[in-house]
Amino acid sequence: MLTAALVAGGIAGFVGVLLHFMFIQDQILLAERYEAGELVHYASGSSPDDPPPAIVADTGSDTGSDAGSDVAAPEAGGHDHAPSAPGEDGPITRNGLTVLFWLLVHAGFGLLLVAGFGLAEAAGRRIGPSEGLIWGIAGYVSFQLAPALGLPPEVPGSIAADITLRLWWWWGTVAATAGGLALIAFVRGPGWPVAAVGAVALMLLPHVLGAPQPDAFWGVVPPEVAATFAARALGVGLAAWAVLGWTAGWLWSRPQSA
Repeated sequence: MLTAALVAGGIAGFVGVLLHFMFIQDQILLAERYEAGELVHYASGSSPDDPPPAIVADTGSDTGSDAGSDVAAPEAGGHDHAPSAPGEDGPITRNGLTVLFWLLVHAGFGLLLVAGFGLAEAAGRRIGPSEGLIWGIAGYVSFQLAPALGLPPEVPGSIAADITLRLWWWWGTVAATAGGLALIAFVRGPGWPVAAVGAVALMLLPHVLGAPQPDAFWGVVPPEVAATFAARALGVGLAAWAVLGWTAGWLWSRPQSA
């Protein structure tokens, strides 16, 4: 179990972090420029009806002209505005921690997945690569897709409700979704229709109650950047979970087929 979990988690984490650097990292870095004030979305004197000018470099002086959307914000006092943080903090350290995060998180997901494999086989269900892929997609739905319906992935500079309330709602949604999927998958016989109805009600419950939301919506990051980040994060998450499930199922089935 441990070998299957760690190897599958490592492979899935490696695939996920490659996709992260290809599709997600640039959105995070762009959002951080807005958060730091290096770029300003719809600065004073502009409106959504104005044609957006190109992003311009900060020259360290205020020209006095009205700023449009997505322009570099001048530093107060006319000082040079150095590029925002990732390079100064060390891209090697930042990227190394990103890789470590992906590997550790997916190793943990792998442990949860193979523990479920063990319970399934104890109940008489055989687990192979195909079944593992289904389990991986179910894990994605439970841990990422369902919670994202109320709390979508957020870029830096986004506005959100209290972190404690969001954590409680997130964990409740994960538990309700995983429990509902388990009822649909494992209950058999005459009681299955009732179990299926109960499963759907259980999965809908967190969304009926509603995720915690801020009192007002505002922020410095353009909604287009936030939307692109959320879509790509969910897509990369699906790919990583699919790789995790298929690989874990294949490794799990090897000793039995040897």
